[in-house]
Parts: sequence; C-alpha cells; structure tokens
Amino acid sequence: MSVLAVPAVSDAGAPIARRSPLAKIAAALLPGLALLASIDPVAPAVVLASTLFCVPLCGVTWRALARRAWPLALAVVTLSLGNAVFTGRKGGATLFELGPLVLTTESLGAGGAAGLRVAAIALPGVLAILTIDPVDLADALVQRLRVPARFAYGALAGLRLAPLLAADWQTLGRARRARGLAAGANPVRGVRLFAGKVFALLVGAMRRATRLAAAMEARGFDSGQARTAAREQRFDGGDAALVAASAVVTVAAVGLSIVTGAWNPLLS
Repeated sequence: MSVLAVPAVSDAGAPIARRSPLAKIAAALLPGLALLASIDPVAPAVVLASTLFCVPLCGVTWRALARRAWPLALAVVTLSLGNAVFTGRKGGATLFELGPLVLTTESLGAGGAAGLRVAAIALPGVLAILTIDPVDLADALVQRLRVPARFAYGALAGLRLAPLLAADWQTLGRARRARGLAAGANPVRGVRLFAGKVFALLVGAMRRATRLAAAMEARGFDSGQARTAAREQRFDGGDAALVAASAVVTVAAVGLSIVTGAWNPLLS
C-alpha cells in the first residue's frame, strides 16, 4: 500500500490543523531559523519536545507521522553516527575503536547534538506540510501575500502532476519489458535503456505541461485582471496566536540554552 494512501490528518478540526497555511509555515520557520545559529543539545531538545506535544493538536496520527517521517529519522541517525565517528572531539571514555574509527562519550554527545538539531529543524516543517492543503496554500499566497495567480496556481498544478511522473515511469518500464527490451547483465545496454526511459519521460512531461499551459491561458490566468476567490483565506487571531506561540517556544529554547551554558553559536 502506498504511503500517500494513508491520510495524515485524521481530524481536520484540530486546533492547529484548521489554522491558515501561512501561519503554519511561519510557526515552523521561526524555531528553525533560531536553531541554525547554534549547535547545542538544549535548544533543539526544547523545540523537538514542543513539536511532539503539538502532534495531536495538528490532527495527525502517530502512525501517519511515522510512515512519512521515517526518512527523516533515518537521516538523523545516519548524521548522528557520522558526526560522532568523524568529529574532532574525541574526549571522554572510549566506547568503540576500530583503526582510525574512534567513538568516545564526547564524540557521541557531539553527534547526538547534531542529529537532534536536524530533527528539531525539520520536524516542524514536516508537520506543517502534512496539515496544509496545496489548494489552500495557493489561495493564501494569492489572497494574503499577493503572489501572482499565474505563478501560484501554476506551481500548484505542477505539484499535482508530479505523482504522474512516477506512474509514467512505471508504464514505460512495463511497456519496454513487454517488447523484450531488457538490459540483462550488460551494463552498457542498461545505461542506454535508462537514458531512453528518461528521454521518453521528459518528452511526455513537456507535452503534458504544454497542454496544461494552454488550458490555464484559456482560463485567463495571464489576463492581468483581478480574480475572484471561491474560498476566502483568512488570517485571524488564532493564526496570530499560533505564530506567537512558536515565537515564545523559540525564545524559551534559546534562553534556556544560554542560561545553562550550552549555547554554542556558530559565528563567534
């Protein structure tokens, strides 16, 4: 079963799920920008704990979050181990040693801090993406930020068509196998067949994009005239409160890191 077949949001009326897409994006960006300034375990831990606390408030099931965030978890583990092994901080007790590869308590802490930082930066964005409807986001960009409709809805159409590329790739593979075109053990032939599939996919995507562009032109997306909106996107007090709460968590995380002496700015 496809991962995308499992709904991410089980409760569309959850406190955060029903907020404006722009508010969700702003709330996810604020802690990430602050965490980019320092490498320490305290501030990311506070942001990550707050994010996990907000998962039920987003209406996202833990199962759906796990099915979509496992690549992030794998990346965090890999990054943590890589930093722990190859960092120059090798103090403390030695936990593992194999030739030039040395793992100590200090290096393990440094790797854990790096992985925790990446998780705290990325997870709020993952939650925001899971709870934002692309149509609502395009409407909000056009109505609230005055983004040109041609750009916003063109990007939306491209996003909607992206899954078709995967379906086209599978169709091309099945069609070539049906004609007996297989690389077998010949790597040169495999490269040629792969290049042919990529070219065919590119041609099909360009043809689809041309038809889509003509359809959008026929609907007046390039007319320059004011457009009406079927669904009005508001930014009310609840949306402002979400952004303010994110700012409070960010300030608290940075403040706690400074008070505990863990704050380690990159530019110092």
